[in-house]
Formats: sequence, structure tokens, C-alpha cells
Amino acid sequence: MKPNDSPLDLAIELIRVASISPRDEGCQALIGHFLQQLGFTVYSLRFGQVDNLYARLGERGKHFCFAGHTDVVTPGDVSRWRSPPFAAAIQDGLLIGRGANDMKGGVAAMLAAAARFLQQHPGFAEQNSLSFLITGDEEGSAVDGTVKVLEWLRQRREQLDYCLVGEPTCMQQLGDGLKIGRRGSLNAELIFHGKQGHVAYPHLADNPIHRAAPLLDRLARHRFDEGNDHFPPTTLQMTNLQAGDGSDNVIPGSLRVAFNFRFGTASSPETLLAQVRAILDQADPPLPYTLTSHLSGHPFQTEGGRLLQALQHSITEILGITPNPNTAGGTSDARFISLDCPQTLEFGLFSPTIHQIDERVPVVELERLTRVYTHLLHTLFPHP
Repeated sequence: MKPNDSPLDLAIELIRVASISPRDEGCQALIGHFLQQLGFTVYSLRFGQVDNLYARLGERGKHFCFAGHTDVVTPGDVSRWRSPPFAAAIQDGLLIGRGANDMKGGVAAMLAAAARFLQQHPGFAEQNSLSFLITGDEEGSAVDGTVKVLEWLRQRREQLDYCLVGEPTCMQQLGDGLKIGRRGSLNAELIFHGKQGHVAYPHLADNPIHRAAPLLDRLARHRFDEGNDHFPPTTLQMTNLQAGDGSDNVIPGSLRVAFNFRFGTASSPETLLAQVRAILDQADPPLPYTLTSHLSGHPFQTEGGRLLQALQHSITEILGITPNPNTAGGTSDARFISLDCPQTLEFGLFSPTIHQIDERVPVVELERLTRVYTHLLHTLFPHP
């Protein structure tokens, strides 16, 4: 990868690497080579089966970090794509390919912005620091990616002052939204324990489907909280129900239900699970159950600060639009980074086609996003 400042060229080169999570296939090596040519010290960090990259320029002053990921989700049925998903074809002004939006296009804009900024600000590293934190595990389990890199940084006593995660954040047009936080995600598994039996002799069995149905209805309709100024009310979505082995003459002995909470700062995992248990304990007669949970991430919110002001200013100056700071959408690695860097924000491309067939982004938007990122760096680190 040459040290040019064309986000389109960079995006094409990255998309052409089929880095389906968690396989990197050399994608991060391209980025590392690019950053080395800009003077960065590059560290290739492999944890478990996941490749990660951390690169830093400068060792003093304020430290700004661009964060993102190179792994992508599977393309699905490739025969339905208008062009091969890893060909990075351009049609009708659109760059088409898996990762164009989420998030190799954003990574390309970050790289191009860094190249432009450093060319215009050659003495930057004498007073301040710029880094990249790129993982290959964001679309996967998120266990051996950003979390492990942050642990590594703590051991080295490296502190991030500002972090911008380049995830797609805009819904209708570039610049209409930026993330000042994200909801937390809590996964749970509920197993109701009944008694298996023959369907012709229900009095000798205890059907967990029949007995759990009213409880599941109460869970689905329950209002867990009212939200607050920055987060909507908590939502519960059931994602899987399974009982029996397919036999049509056997009452199953158990019912498994999987569900997910998306929650803001008005609730905690403990209060949510306590409400679930309170509803389940209303069963009369009691219905035995087992409840387990896994926290994918706490909610976070960045309130004010220089980074938010600078990013809003840059978006308005370059794009002529006032962004809407919000906490909508799913989770991202910002939930981990924000624990170490309170000034963490997300801003990237608009996202209608992420994870879809024919994922795509207008070519012109890559350049416009690069200009925002470059302006942001100049705003935070004005040339003396």
C-alpha cells in the first residue's frame, strides 16, 4: 500500500482482501506498511486467533487515536451481488464491496487523513501523538481484539486522550449523526424445567411451553425503565426458542429461551435480571427455571469535551450540516475504549447497506469523510 492520500485507492486495496472475521488474510499488513512509511512505529499484536494492529507516531503531548476494524461479515450468496463482493468494483459512482461501509471505507479515510495532516503539519510528532488501533475481531466475539490491545496499552502505561472510532454513524446523509455513546448489551438464556411425557397423557407430564407462555408474554410487554435524556427505554428481544426434539407425540421436558437487552444508563444488568426473576417468580404453581447471562458491554456516554466540540465544528465546516449527537444503534468497540478514554466518539459513513448484499458507498463520500477527519486533526492540533 503506497503512502498516498486517496481514500478511494486505499479503500479498494483493503476491500480486495477477503478478511472475513476473524481471518485477516494480510489486510493489516497493508495498513502497517502504509503507516510505517509515514513514520509510525507499528506493532502487530496477535491474541488467540485474532490479528490486531497498533501504530503510534510521537511520544508526548496530547494523544489522539483513530480506532476501527478490518474484519468483515460474510458476503452471503455471492451470486446475488451485482459484482463480486471482494472485487471493489465502481459502478454509477458507487464503490461496491463487503466492508465498503463497515468499515474499510472509514479506515481508508482515516489513513488518508493522517497522511494529509502530517504532510501539512511536519512537526506534529515533536509535541503530540497520533495512533491507530485496528482490530480483526469487531464483527466476531470481540474477545481477543480491542479488549486485549487495551490491556497491552495499560501494561505499557500508554494513555489515550482522544479517540475517534470510524464506525458508520449516519443514516440519511454523511454528517447527520455522530455517536456520543452506545447502549449496553446483555444476553441471557432462560431454561424452564418441566416434565417430559406422552401427549396423550398430559396429566402425567408438565409441559414447560404451556406454563412458560404467560410468563414470556409478561416479559415481552414489561417496561424495564423509562430511559433518560440520552438513552431510550430498555428493550428486550427474544431471539430463540427451542423445545423438544421434533417428535409430535412427546411433551418436552424443557424450554430454552434466548433473549437480549439493549439498555442505557437508566438500568444496570443487575436491575434488569432482578426484574426478570420477579416476573418468573409469579408463576403459580412455581415453574422451575435456570437463568444465565453474559454482558457484552456496558452503556457509555461522552459528555461534552474538546473532542466533541472539535468534531461538531469540523462536520459543520466541511459538510455544511449540523450533526445529531445520539446513542442509537448497536454496540461497537467504543464501549471498551471509553473505559480508558472518556473522550471517545464515533463518526463515519452513512450506514443503510452495512452487512447487506451489494454493500456500497458513494465514492464522493470517502473524500468528504477524509476532509472531515483532516479538519478535525487540524482543529485539535493547530499548526504553531
